[in-house]
Amino acid sequence: MSMGRQRCTALAVRMMLFLLFLSLCMPLASCGFSTPAPFTALDLGIPSTALRAPVVGPLPLATPLHVRITFKIDPKILQEASQQKIQAGKPSHIEAFAQKLGISDGTYQQIKSFFNTKGIILNLSKLRTHLAVNARAGTLAKLLQTQFLVHRYNGRQFFAPTPAPRIPTLLANSIDAITGLDNYSVAPRHDMQMSFAGPHTLWHAGQDCYPLQQTLLPRDVAHAYGYDQLWNHGWHGEQMTVNLVEVDGFYQDDIQNYLDCIQFSGNVSVEDVDSPPTKALGEAALDVEMVAGLARAATIVDYQTDGNANDDVWGRINDALQQILNDNVNNANAGSLVSISLGSAEGEMTAEDQRALNSSLAQLTQVEHMTVLVASGDCGAFTDGVYKSLSVSFPASDPWATSVGGTILQINQGQERVNEVVWADSANLRTCKNQWGSGGGNSNLYTRPSWQNATGVNNQFSQGRRQVPDLSAVAYALAIYFRGQWGAVGGTSAAAPIWAAGLALVNEGLLQQRQTFAYGPQLFYMVADHSQGMQPYYDVTQGNNLYYPATRGWDFATGLGTPNLATIYHILSTLPSGTL
Repeated sequence: MSMGRQRCTALAVRMMLFLLFLSLCMPLASCGFSTPAPFTALDLGIPSTALRAPVVGPLPLATPLHVRITFKIDPKILQEASQQKIQAGKPSHIEAFAQKLGISDGTYQQIKSFFNTKGIILNLSKLRTHLAVNARAGTLAKLLQTQFLVHRYNGRQFFAPTPAPRIPTLLANSIDAITGLDNYSVAPRHDMQMSFAGPHTLWHAGQDCYPLQQTLLPRDVAHAYGYDQLWNHGWHGEQMTVNLVEVDGFYQDDIQNYLDCIQFSGNVSVEDVDSPPTKALGEAALDVEMVAGLARAATIVDYQTDGNANDDVWGRINDALQQILNDNVNNANAGSLVSISLGSAEGEMTAEDQRALNSSLAQLTQVEHMTVLVASGDCGAFTDGVYKSLSVSFPASDPWATSVGGTILQINQGQERVNEVVWADSANLRTCKNQWGSGGGNSNLYTRPSWQNATGVNNQFSQGRRQVPDLSAVAYALAIYFRGQWGAVGGTSAAAPIWAAGLALVNEGLLQQRQTFAYGPQLFYMVADHSQGMQPYYDVTQGNNLYYPATRGWDFATGLGTPNLATIYHILSTLPSGTL
């Protein structure tokens, strides 16, 4: 046999053996091979114009990134959670429900396998709906097949991954939102307008209980809105909790002076989330003092993070909401509240940040039975700060939030409510420094929920969208103690915690007398539906928020109106059994 024929025969034999090997080794994985898993590129919702903006340079590889994954939740399971009967005084044990609500053990094992790289730390929430992924930029860039670049866009810098990060499709299908891979979203505005009698001085040596004249004290607000009528029943917030979400800190001496002046008997505690704030700008002090002054025996928990961090601040805010969820898995029967005095224009945030926050708000409401009150913003009808550019604030526009606008309240010497108009200021329309007034308008993100239905809701400005605000409260000339002296402050940042304190009193009474309570944004429209000629809200019909006028009934400047708290309680306490 020739050498050529021998080589051909040998080649044919080897080919036959190889084909036999393939037939015996199906699937390939059984012989030590693996087929490449399909990958999906993630769309982080950053405008293409921003991604095409000039690149300043790469994000340093050692930069710590706080990536957060929000998992999809079956709406039917959320509805099932919301229908869990409230059992006053008993722990709720929601962690057992989390196996149905969040991701399965099998999915979590797959996720851990994908992120099984040195230097990555994972932390799954108690409800199994939220995963924290902490790692350095260089580690994540390699794993996600991308690089992180810093862009200059519209006068600011932000980082984002290019090309789009890639993850296994199997995992991508379980994800509702992923945040922290960029910091495109504009951080919330939290500068307040405060006025003082003189220049700032550091703390007085002794107690100072002498607020500025012409400012509204807690007892003034309490009498004007009927809070003191619930005080007379012995309800001051005992065993009730108001959770605050803050991106600035406060001075302990300021808070202690205020608490001593009002003879506060509750408790104020602080939880740092991710990292503590680096500044105290007055917002946290305002929120704590508004709640303490009206619910003087309540527990106030201040969840604070650093609003000046260079990463995704909205991711940090969502971490605070997730921490509240973790801390309250056994407290869904407690009637607790959440107050948020933060926001940005809807168009200034990525869809990922908005979906992540929406999921947390839904879980707080439906799973843990809390009412979340959110300030509607302080730039009137123009939250983006551009006059005549109609826009609303998020998360105030979220359907799971109760949005709170602001008013100017006038009282007489007997602390009786005399008059109330929309809070607004048109003195300087070139720049909004959180002083243009009560935020309100139509959402571009959400359609109008079915529960948002009351006299005035359908009007000439309605577009079938979620309408902001739901309620309002005084937002002008309120007494605050900050940086060692008394001043006057305003804004919807004050109105939200005022309502939170009021609802804490209402829930305290309902839990004592009916062993249940009401929660969620639909609550306030339900009260209006069952008013039967009573007046649960003071209807504000004067003024405007630089675009939308106050009118009879619901309006885009003040919502349903300001609280007539004793009547709200009366309506809720007399509803037929099973209505709440």
